[in-house]
Amino acid sequence: MKDTLPEQTTGGDMPLVAHLTELRSRLLRIVVIWMLIFAGLFYFANDLYTFISEPLRVFLPEGTSMIATDVASPFLTPFKLALISALFLAMPFVLHQIWSFIAPGLYKHEKRIAVPLLASSIVLFYAGMAFAYYVVFPLVFGFFTSTAPEGVAVMTDINSYLDFVMTLFLAFGLAFEIPVATVLLVLAGAVNVAKLRQIRPYVVVGCFLIGMVLTPPDVISQTLLALPMWLLYEVGILFGSMLKPVTREPDTKDDSPSA
Repeated sequence: MKDTLPEQTTGGDMPLVAHLTELRSRLLRIVVIWMLIFAGLFYFANDLYTFISEPLRVFLPEGTSMIATDVASPFLTPFKLALISALFLAMPFVLHQIWSFIAPGLYKHEKRIAVPLLASSIVLFYAGMAFAYYVVFPLVFGFFTSTAPEGVAVMTDINSYLDFVMTLFLAFGLAFEIPVATVLLVLAGAVNVAKLRQIRPYVVVGCFLIGMVLTPPDVISQTLLALPMWLLYEVGILFGSMLKPVTREPDTKDDSPSA
């Protein structure tokens, strides 16, 4: 009897090559949208940097300003800011493309849960960035500028400042995703709410350790990251206690194509 090689598939529905082709298509869409948003933001790159640097500039001593220590910094720093900002603004589209790629492999009840979680993750990420800008930055920069030794003029390099604030934006944006991660763990049955409550003391310590790693070496920013992480963990426990683990039921699978 002639041996034949079975067609290599992923998920039993679509050939692997088709999956890779679709993945490439969605990645190209993400890059195109990212570049289109960047093209629109680039003209306003200097204004965008002015807005981002406002929390520091209001605390600079009179007669001082931010400086550019590299020759190309006046151009490259706003350029980099516009590029990163475009990616942040494109995040809903990026997550939608990821969702559209994995949705055909989900069942109906999983999709009903995934959509609210996807929307919540977008809102929480932006909320974390807003919290960093409006709450953390004024406190941190006010503290830094007030502790400068006598005779030292505070004149921050624009590129160093951008790296600093983008690190904090990312740290707080990801930290605010804790409720979503907690709910997902409960839904997946990886952990139950009783266990989450049991490990609470270790989580609190972990929040402060993460704050030490992700933020600059000052107590204010570390505490301002650790405390919201702990509170958001409690929010995740609250919502997790209202849910039951999801079990996959083949008879409820939705085979209809997803957008």
